[in-house]
Amino acid sequence: MLSFSTTKKRKIVLSIMLIIGLLLTLKVTYWYLLEQGTKSIAEQSEKQINELVIFIDNALSHYENIPAVLAQNPILEQGLLDQRNPQTIEKLNAYLSELQQVTESSDIYLTDALGVAIAASNWDVPNSFINHDYSFRPYFIDAISGKSGRYYAVGTSSNKRGFYFANPVYHKGVVLGVVVVKVDISLIEQQSSGIAIASQYEFMISDPDNIVFLSSINSWRFNSLTPLTQAKRFALNSSKRYANRPIGELSITPNFALGESSTTQVYQISSSEGKEKYLERHQLMPNANWNVHILAPMKPLYESLPPIMLLAATLYLLLALFIIYSLERRKNFLRMRQAQNLLEQRVKERTLELEQANTQLKDTQDELIQAAKLTVIGSLSASINHELNQPLAALRSYAQNTQTFIGRNMIEDASSNIKIMIELTDRLADIIGQFKSFTRKSQGKDNATEINQSIEQALTIVQPEMDKQGVKLSLKLLTGKCQIWGDSVRLQQVLVNLISNAIVAMHQSTERQLQIKVYCDSKVNISIQDSGPGVRESQMNKIFEPYYTTSERQGLGLGLSISQRIIESMQGSITVENAIPGGAIFHIILPLYLREEV
Repeated sequence: MLSFSTTKKRKIVLSIMLIIGLLLTLKVTYWYLLEQGTKSIAEQSEKQINELVIFIDNALSHYENIPAVLAQNPILEQGLLDQRNPQTIEKLNAYLSELQQVTESSDIYLTDALGVAIAASNWDVPNSFINHDYSFRPYFIDAISGKSGRYYAVGTSSNKRGFYFANPVYHKGVVLGVVVVKVDISLIEQQSSGIAIASQYEFMISDPDNIVFLSSINSWRFNSLTPLTQAKRFALNSSKRYANRPIGELSITPNFALGESSTTQVYQISSSEGKEKYLERHQLMPNANWNVHILAPMKPLYESLPPIMLLAATLYLLLALFIIYSLERRKNFLRMRQAQNLLEQRVKERTLELEQANTQLKDTQDELIQAAKLTVIGSLSASINHELNQPLAALRSYAQNTQTFIGRNMIEDASSNIKIMIELTDRLADIIGQFKSFTRKSQGKDNATEINQSIEQALTIVQPEMDKQGVKLSLKLLTGKCQIWGDSVRLQQVLVNLISNAIVAMHQSTERQLQIKVYCDSKVNISIQDSGPGVRESQMNKIFEPYYTTSERQGLGLGLSISQRIIESMQGSITVENAIPGGAIFHIILPLYLREEV
């Protein structure tokens, strides 16, 4: 009975711990995902707001210099001086109308020093600006005082949203009037909305009074981000910035606060379509004195949380079950200890066997490397025999002739033959010495190695095979000294291997052309190009793998792998690419060795 009660209590405690752990896992997962997701959205919003500000700034800058240029035109000065002349005003109206069409601005008009419009591009429409008083507009006040004016407002005559650029018109240093260019910002709003739709965010632009006048969502427009106090309503009505349009309050939670441009805040905005949470980021446009707001919807992030939290809960439960299972297994530890010790002993024996096998494998790999080198010599054996047989046949012929000359007491001719035989013997010694140097195992000693010399020694080995296969060689070596620090024997092995592979690759080619070029700048670049079929794209990533070969001959598939390891041991690299006309190009890039002068 006591045992049953203890077991039951343990199960209850275990269940409570599992539930607490599950709740903590869900909470931590939710916090982490929300934190990382919000950070990612904030980083994306920073890029988007920079792009949007640049776009809007560029769109407005097209019109910025138009008033300054117009103010220099004598026709405006003449119109202000002779504004009571109907013919002068008619000519000025036609000029402003034509200019408005050319610049694609909304309206262009000219006011006198009192702020009354005397000419306008819309002179022929019912709600023309002519004879309207604009002296209350801030852009007029700035321009009449000799500065450039900029201002956003809803037109009192047209009831259209616009951005105004104004500039003073001078006559002998005295301001006669103001020329104004109005830009229809609804076009900018449409284009900005297209950008916002493509990038999946919303935007709004507010004035210094935190009134939204541009937005990708219609219901946000002409609403205040902050509460509308009585004093603020009075100021808005007095400025006539928004003409007769009613200004409401945007339902936003928490209360909007215009902080630093680098800060972000999550707001919930209510509309007729419901409530939506957005991550808000804003940036000031100094020239226009606008605040551009990017509002990235948080809904996709919130929708992605439940599946990931479910996955986290599943992993937690699996881990908990694994721990419980491990604890249960631990109960049998004492009974299985003897069997475990026996198993460990067997593992140690097996490990020792594996270590011995690894040692034997390393020795075998070293032998395979040497075998790969001898394989190259074996593939060149026919041409090597031919190269050696020619001097040997000549030696036999000259020896027979010398014997005849001695028998006839023709000592001078015999001496000449012996001299030629010595030269042939030296030639054989050079050839055999070169092959002997190539086939011997490297001592692993690095030294200053001359590139030209290594290439010439490698060509000595493969030249017989090149002659046999009819390969034309185009060789471009350096005129001066160019050295690298490495094992000359191993470098020679790499060059022989690559050139031999190039010769094999050109077996089926009608034109067999081998190009070897050396460039020496901050690094040494050796390129070996053949005129064969090239390397298939499917082989590019495997060509340097051990035991991988594309040759029809039964090669070991170690040549390129060994070559790559040798070059990398010299702090260099080896790459392959296909030439545009055809064929493959192998590039060997090695650091240049600069000898320090004492």
